[in-house]
Parts: sequence; C-alpha cells; structure tokens
Amino acid sequence: MSEPVVFRRRNEPSLPPSWPVGAPAAFHVLAKPGGAICNLDCTYCFFLSKEQLYPGDRFRMDDDLARSYITQLIEAHQTREITIAFQGGEPTLLGVDFYRRLVAHARSIAGPGRILEFTLQTNGTLLDEEWARFLADEGFLVGLSLDGTAAMHDAYRVDKKGRPTHARVIEAWNLLQANGVATNILCTVHSANADHGIELYRYFRDQLGVRFIQLIPIVERATPET
Repeated sequence: MSEPVVFRRRNEPSLPPSWPVGAPAAFHVLAKPGGAICNLDCTYCFFLSKEQLYPGDRFRMDDDLARSYITQLIEAHQTREITIAFQGGEPTLLGVDFYRRLVAHARSIAGPGRILEFTLQTNGTLLDEEWARFLADEGFLVGLSLDGTAAMHDAYRVDKKGRPTHARVIEAWNLLQANGVATNILCTVHSANADHGIELYRYFRDQLGVRFIQLIPIVERATPET
C-alpha cells in the first residue's frame, strides 16, 4: 500500500541553548529577482499584466542589489535558521550562475552557527541537469508547480505559444528526483481539477510518489470558465 501524502507544515526554528532568550522570531521574505516575468502564460495568472512594466532586461535584479538584499536579510535575523526564498514570475529565467553567486555570498556572510535554508518556486520548464545538480548540492527545497494530470494541468498552464507544459514539468520532476532534490508540489485548484480530488491525490501519490503537496484555490475568477 502506498504511503499517504503528508501536507507539509513549517516548524518553528530550533535555537541552540546559547541563543538569546526572547530573541525575535524568524521572519519570511520572498525575493522575486525576475519580477513578474515568466516564460509561461498560465491563463489564471494575476501577474501576466505586470510584464509590460519591465521592458527589455529591466526585470532583472542586478548582482549588487541582490547581494545587498541577502546581506540585509541575514543581518536582520536574530535566529539560527534563516530561509532565503526565491519566487517569480519564473526565477530560473535569471540563470543558474546568478543563484550560484547569491548562495556563495550568503554563505560568506552568514557566520558560524547559522543555518541557511534556500527555497525556489519554479514551473520547472527551464530546469536541466546543471540546475538539478546545483539545487542538490546547495540543499534547496524546490516547489514545483503542477496542477495534476495532463488534462488538469494543461487546461490553464500553457506557454507563450499556447502549448501544453505538463510533459516538460514531469521531466523536471523526474530530474529533481534523480538528483535527490527535496521537492514539494504546488497545485492550484480550479475548474479542471476541483471535482476530481481523489484522482488528483492518487496521481500525485501513486504515479509520481509525491510526499508534500500545497494546494492553492483559485478564488477570484480570471474568466467565467476558470
């Protein structure tokens, strides 16, 4: 019998005995170094209209600003564990070397006794072997956007040419698993999968072997059919 899916909850960070009593709790900030820019055109996405605000390469956070952000984030924490989270748009559009530099910078200033936890939310379509090795080596927790079976997922998650993306996301899932990357699934709930909860659950659990799922309902209609 397959093991049940565990719905992941973030635990409070554990502090060493020497950590100051009454020190402020950790806080969580999402960095969007590529802004709203994405290589997909998911029809329910509320960010699509924002892309026009960043013509050309203006969407890209430069290295100086990114390093400054990381420095301030680490210095502001008075906890042992610090989460550095990247989201989008699609954050992998900035390339793996951008994140190599940021991770190296973060580790260089964190100091002894600090635990850095890196997370990345991605649609997975740009991931390759180099990306997977980097994410594994640096201990990233990856959130992979996948809305279920091909019929469920491809109903809304399409690329700039309107083509389905499910097969590419499954390739990314398999690549991440082959490299031992900790991966959660982020699934939006909409008209194509909302009435198929058991099928959705069993697809993730039995066919893909997913252990952690986050469900986000589409509560504001982008179109009457969404």
